[in-house]
Amino acid sequence: MPVNAPLTIALDAMGGDQAPKMVVRGANIAKERHPNVHFLLFGDQEKLERLVKRRRRLRKHVTICHAEQVVASDAKPAAALRGGRDTSMRRAIDAVAKGEAAGVVSAGNTGALMAMAKLVLKTLPGIDRPAITAFFPTLLGESVMLDLGANIDCDPNNLVEFALMGQLFSRTVLGLVEPTVGLLNVGSEDMKGHQELKDAHALLRSDAIPVNYHGFIEGDDIAAGTVDVIVTDGFTGNVALKSAEGTARLVTQFLRETFKSSIASRIGYLFARRAFTKFRVRIDPRRYNGAMFLGLNGIVVKSHGGTDAIGFANAIGVAVDLVAGGFNDRIKDEFDRIEAPETEPAAAQAAV
Repeated sequence: MPVNAPLTIALDAMGGDQAPKMVVRGANIAKERHPNVHFLLFGDQEKLERLVKRRRRLRKHVTICHAEQVVASDAKPAAALRGGRDTSMRRAIDAVAKGEAAGVVSAGNTGALMAMAKLVLKTLPGIDRPAITAFFPTLLGESVMLDLGANIDCDPNNLVEFALMGQLFSRTVLGLVEPTVGLLNVGSEDMKGHQELKDAHALLRSDAIPVNYHGFIEGDDIAAGTVDVIVTDGFTGNVALKSAEGTARLVTQFLRETFKSSIASRIGYLFARRAFTKFRVRIDPRRYNGAMFLGLNGIVVKSHGGTDAIGFANAIGVAVDLVAGGFNDRIKDEFDRIEAPETEPAAAQAAV
């Protein structure tokens, strides 16, 4: 959605397989969609000035901030933390911490981005662990899944936190009024799954947690759109994400091969070309690009490293929507409301 109030987004201009060209082009596309957004571009000043100079519409709305170093795509998070103070990624995150930018977008190393963002920005009050969140296409539209890899092992409270944050994310970005939440499991029956899932299931069913909880869901419910928010641990979520991406590529490749297999199929493609184009748009991963690190005290969006300018522009759009929707303030308010009833009895006793 277009934003009316001016805001600033920091971009790690050197992160991603096709950076910095892809980042600048993505910012140019995003500028058309969000004319009141200003960008801080962190990276090689000489390269960035050359790229920005070619785009007249973007020039007035960009500040280039030189950064000497780049976080390598294969860098270990610990190594990036120790030696990455002057990297484009760290400088962009620092801009959010200093209040110079409302959010940061990077297509760089995921582990390094999470480690740096958690160190610099910290987590929001009431949040134990941040979670990676992204969109999934479904038969009914779009859904949100978390966690997608930040937390391999999760306890019941972590899963409940993910449910609350995912619900708010769905309201803010997808515009859903009362999104439904489901716990990903090996079956929908109450007795299925490991103990952490069962305990989280019981907590989410209680009146103490303000979530529109559907219950357990299975793997085939993801694409069916059974729920709007899918909650799972980072191990399962990452496997589901990579499986979905691989399946989408497989189906697309099979269709290409099928339409090229004979003269008759090529003629058939000419008649079905418009429908096939709609299909490609529907499953285009660029459309769903932009994974949010929920739970941090600042807006951090991770773009896929191999995306192009269109995908990166969509990731910028996610950051803009979250900032404009006051997402982190809404998380704080939600957790304050949950904790408030626990303090009321004590206050009442003190008054007596």
